[in-house]
Amino acid sequence: MLGIFSLYEKAWSGSPVQFTWQKSLGNFLAVTGGDRAVKIFDRHGQKRNEISLPGNCIAMDWDKDGDTLAIITDKSSTIFLWDAITNKTSQVDSGMRDAMSFLLWSRVGALLAVGTAKGNLLIYNRQTSRKISVLGKHTKRITCGCWSIENLLALGGEDKMITISNQEGDTIRQTSVSSDPSDMQFSVMKTDERVSTRESTVSAVVGKRTLFLFNLNDPDNPIDLKFQQPYGSIVTYKWYGDGYIMIGFSQGCFVVISTHIREIGQEVFQAHNHKDNLSSIAISQSLNKAASCGDNCIKIHDLTDMREMYAIINLDDENKGVDQMAWTDDGQLLAVSTRKGSLHVFLTKLPILGDACSTRIAYLTSLLEVTIANHVERELPVTVSVEVEPSFVAIGVYHLAVGMNNRAWFYALGENNVKKLKDVEYLGTVASMRLNSDYAAALFEGKIQLHMIESEGLGAQEERETRLFPADDDKYQILCHALTSDFLIYGTDTGVIRYFYIEDWQYVNEYRHPVSVRKVFPDPNGTRMAFIDDKSDGFVYCPVNDRVYEIPDFSPTIKGILWENWPMDKGVFAAFDDDKVYTYVFHKDAIQGSKIILAGGTEVPYSHKPLLLYNGELTCQTPSGKTNNIYLSTHSFLGNLKDFGPDVLRQMLTQTLMLKRFSEAWEVCSLLNDQSCWNELAKACLHHMEVDFAIRVFRASGNAGMVMSLEQIKGIEDHNLLAGHLAMFTSDFNLAQDLYLASSCPIAALEMRKDLQHWDRALQLAKRLAPDQIPFISKEYAVQLEFMGDYVNALAHYEKGITGNNKEHDEVCLAGVAQMSIRMGDIRRGVNQAIKHPSRVLKRDCGAILENMKQFSEAAQLYEKGQYYDKAASVYIRCKNWAKVGELLPHVSSPKIHLQYAKAKEADGRYTEAVIAYEHAKQWDSVIRLYLDHLNNPEKAVNIVRETQSLEGAKMVARFFLQLGDYGSAIQFLVMSKCNNEAFTLAQQHNKMEIYADIISDTTNEDYQSIALYFEAEKKHFQAGKFFLLCGQYGRALRHFMKSPSTEDNLAMEMAIETVGRAKDEALTNQLIDYLMGEGDGMPQDAKYLFRLYMALKQYRDAARTAIIIAREEQCSGNYRNAHDVLFSMYSELKTQKIKISSEMATNLMILHSYILVKIHVKRGDHMKGARMLIRVANNISKFPSHIVPILTSTVIECHRAGLKNSAFSFAAMLMRPEYRCKIDPKYKKKIETVVRRRDTTETEEPTTACPYCAFQLPECELLCPSCKNNLPYCIATGRHMVRDDWTVCPHFGIFFLMLQTENMCPMCSERINIVDLMKITDCTEYLKLEDEDH
Repeated sequence: MLGIFSLYEKAWSGSPVQFTWQKSLGNFLAVTGGDRAVKIFDRHGQKRNEISLPGNCIAMDWDKDGDTLAIITDKSSTIFLWDAITNKTSQVDSGMRDAMSFLLWSRVGALLAVGTAKGNLLIYNRQTSRKISVLGKHTKRITCGCWSIENLLALGGEDKMITISNQEGDTIRQTSVSSDPSDMQFSVMKTDERVSTRESTVSAVVGKRTLFLFNLNDPDNPIDLKFQQPYGSIVTYKWYGDGYIMIGFSQGCFVVISTHIREIGQEVFQAHNHKDNLSSIAISQSLNKAASCGDNCIKIHDLTDMREMYAIINLDDENKGVDQMAWTDDGQLLAVSTRKGSLHVFLTKLPILGDACSTRIAYLTSLLEVTIANHVERELPVTVSVEVEPSFVAIGVYHLAVGMNNRAWFYALGENNVKKLKDVEYLGTVASMRLNSDYAAALFEGKIQLHMIESEGLGAQEERETRLFPADDDKYQILCHALTSDFLIYGTDTGVIRYFYIEDWQYVNEYRHPVSVRKVFPDPNGTRMAFIDDKSDGFVYCPVNDRVYEIPDFSPTIKGILWENWPMDKGVFAAFDDDKVYTYVFHKDAIQGSKIILAGGTEVPYSHKPLLLYNGELTCQTPSGKTNNIYLSTHSFLGNLKDFGPDVLRQMLTQTLMLKRFSEAWEVCSLLNDQSCWNELAKACLHHMEVDFAIRVFRASGNAGMVMSLEQIKGIEDHNLLAGHLAMFTSDFNLAQDLYLASSCPIAALEMRKDLQHWDRALQLAKRLAPDQIPFISKEYAVQLEFMGDYVNALAHYEKGITGNNKEHDEVCLAGVAQMSIRMGDIRRGVNQAIKHPSRVLKRDCGAILENMKQFSEAAQLYEKGQYYDKAASVYIRCKNWAKVGELLPHVSSPKIHLQYAKAKEADGRYTEAVIAYEHAKQWDSVIRLYLDHLNNPEKAVNIVRETQSLEGAKMVARFFLQLGDYGSAIQFLVMSKCNNEAFTLAQQHNKMEIYADIISDTTNEDYQSIALYFEAEKKHFQAGKFFLLCGQYGRALRHFMKSPSTEDNLAMEMAIETVGRAKDEALTNQLIDYLMGEGDGMPQDAKYLFRLYMALKQYRDAARTAIIIAREEQCSGNYRNAHDVLFSMYSELKTQKIKISSEMATNLMILHSYILVKIHVKRGDHMKGARMLIRVANNISKFPSHIVPILTSTVIECHRAGLKNSAFSFAAMLMRPEYRCKIDPKYKKKIETVVRRRDTTETEEPTTACPYCAFQLPECELLCPSCKNNLPYCIATGRHMVRDDWTVCPHFGIFFLMLQTENMCPMCSERINIVDLMKITDCTEYLKLEDEDH
């Protein structure tokens, strides 16, 4: 709260003062103390008059209009009257002999009531000067009273009586009270249904403790309200609102109660506002505020919410505390007296006066102070002290104007100071004023005076210094006006808006509105203007094109409109009323045309008046003389976008698009990164014809098609053509058509309709724009109509489409004519047209239509002409025209037609033709049936059954052979036809079970068991065992296999081993092992069966030991290849199962393989390799006991041939031993003896190669590295050890090779090898690891 002034008079010092505000206007304050005088001050604290009195002032009061102040004193019977208008004091003799004690003006008339110390009453009429004296109204001093709005007078006195009198002084009611009454007031009690607003209740404080309520309508039931003792005594009380009373208590509390009969006695609100004492309370209905004072502070509450503390004023210098308090009627000023005799006046409500020019604002900050500020340009505020309390303020580029009534004061705004220029008097009271850089325009009494602010005094411009609007001959009243840098704009009561161009000093534009124009609000440039008419409707007027746009959803309570001053938001404006600001956007360049949209609303705090809108920030003037900035809810995106979640960002995106803030929308979309948001932004850009920005958005969202399309049109200057393209892109095709037709390229509308296949619209456009395209559009329209089933119009358009000079197009139209003619029932025309037409497809389509219409002969004819033989034959069959079907049959591929034809021929008894037709139809059962039943050709039937595996055919053949007594063949075909039970029964009856058993396969266990039981009964053990094995009865199968007599191939033993392998039963396994070992009969079986058993049981270690034994036996018998194969198969299996291979097996296999390689090398004539392998074998000659002499003989011969003379001598000497000498082949004996006799120790040195493990150089046929002690892998082709840089493997078994140049058979596994398949391996490390693991 702003302190306006304080009064300190020496005469008042030390004692409380009385004061009273001028009623209604509040321009004067009357104050009196103990100095026998009443001083009159104006609202700025200036003393206007001083009324000397013969004694101390007892009471004073202003009349209802505030024109007259009445004063009474304790020493005189005279009433002093001070006239506020003339500033004169007059006296009226009361005629009373006793001292006056009470004075009060009527609230509705010119009546003054005066009470005396002896209880007498005087009613004085100021207008008529009539005096009514009423003696003995009370028996003692009249101390208080009040007038009602019906001019009833209530009085209270020390006689403890309350009287109610009329304006003539007649008592109409009276009542007694328990103690002295005080603070009497008239009011209306709160009721459920208020019948009238008559003030029927008198309230008074009785004895400082009780609030007495006396209802004139119910005088017998007065109400006494008593309060809690801790509250103290009642200081004062005030009625307010709908029957509420606020009561102040001496101990610092104030309480609000309701006078509703059901709520009386209940406290609505209570607050302890002051610590020690409360001295007064005041209520301002215009401010809707309540104040209490006590101690040395004032606390102000809002009546709408008493809990809200509006303001606190501390008077720290007032150590004695505050006393009384009162508001002016308008609530602007609050006066507070203190106990030490001072008085303070505070500004509680400032007239909200303000104006804006561009971003500069001027507003009233005190009664005599105007502040100029520019928050946008960050200029320091400048305060201007003015001479009068202004009723209007206007700000211009360089000037400030303030004024009241018909006078205005002008100030020049410098950089650092403000200088008063002049004051101007106008011909009437100024309602509003507007300034620009040079001129001022004042509106008064329906006229405007436009004049220069600072006259240059140049003669040439004298006529341009001032002008009065309207001219004398214009009979209208100007209701509103505005002044831009170039134009004076005003609106009249006749609805005329006129633009006066100051530069040319003449009118340049005029718009006539149907009703009067109340307010005008041009944008900063004056190119657009919002106005409000007499119906409270809002519009935007564009003088450039003389167009008017209604503002949608325009509230009738709107007080004013502000245009956005931010240069990037030229189309945004805000309309405001007392509670809310509505943001609107004028979309000028939109594809649908210019329009205004409501973007949203923002709540405005109480009593805020908007002055300036800049970039969504609304600067408002407050009642306290300050400004407050509010951000519009429609501009919430201006904050830090990263602080918000997706839902809020989507709302912000909507706001940015409505406001055309595309850069901010881009930022929002970037944060959301949602395709739908990008699409929304792109659509808005197209809507507002922002082509370049739309390209940028579509490029960001990856829509290359739209980017290319927009790139093609962005250079178009024709507004309608460009808008048409954009409307088409947004799928508003009707709008696009209208825009195209209004553009310089109307043909674009036709092209669009054609592209959209809107052929009916396209046809209408073509008649006007391009008649030569009518045939082509007619054809397309006909196709569409045909699809929709409108054949009549389709036929008409097909006929219109025939050009006569475009063959391809005409063929399509003629085809359409043919089809539509048939559909319309003109079959002859349609068929003839289709036959003439070169298209096969047309014939097929027309045939299908005719077929659906049951016109079979014509349909078949067209199918045949179109070479659709299957369809033709099918339709001929429906006509029973078998002759035609027979003609077409060679061309028919459909089995169904052949089947129908075959059935017809069979019915006619023409079986040969029927069989051929059945064969074409792939109906083999019917073919077999005819061959057996009618053509007596069983061989053909049997062949077909074997080829087709037909079940039904097999049954028919089986029945045929059964009739012939050929049971074996019958059983075979019964099995083929899955009739196993019949086949089994037949085999059992005719002792053909062997045949059945040979044929049967893939059947059930029951069938296998039946066969097994049959053979068991017949003592055919092998067959019984075989079928018991198939049905899973392994024990019985093994028993029969072991009983089966031995054969050359001993198949029974093989089957027994397979049985045990499948059974995985230890008992059966032991049973078979005992049998193989000869435990029962003492005749052991061949060891190979035991080996196979172990392999079947996957007991690989036992199988390996057995394999070694078998190989040894074979070796001893001289069967080296067999021994090699047994060991190799075991070696491969162990390797597959990843079981470690014993060194004995590996060594035996290596020696046997070396022996086998000898033959290969010798055969190829490679005697050195053969000799090296024979030396390896001869060194292990004990492994070959059956062929010691031949092997040694071969070793001597090959070593001799290879030049290994010393080795040849060594092995020849061995042969000369007595046990071998006699066994040498005579053919070689002499030669060997010669070798021994003529000893030659020369020896070709064996080449060395690197160890694959450690790279140590060792002889190439050495398989044990003396350095790393590793057994080296050897080549299965040469027998030498492997080397790292020459390595490959057998593709079948993964065994190592060095080279294999001539052989196409693997020496180890005997599988065929293609040399091309052998790939050289560069890194053999993993093979070396595997080899290492094996050993």
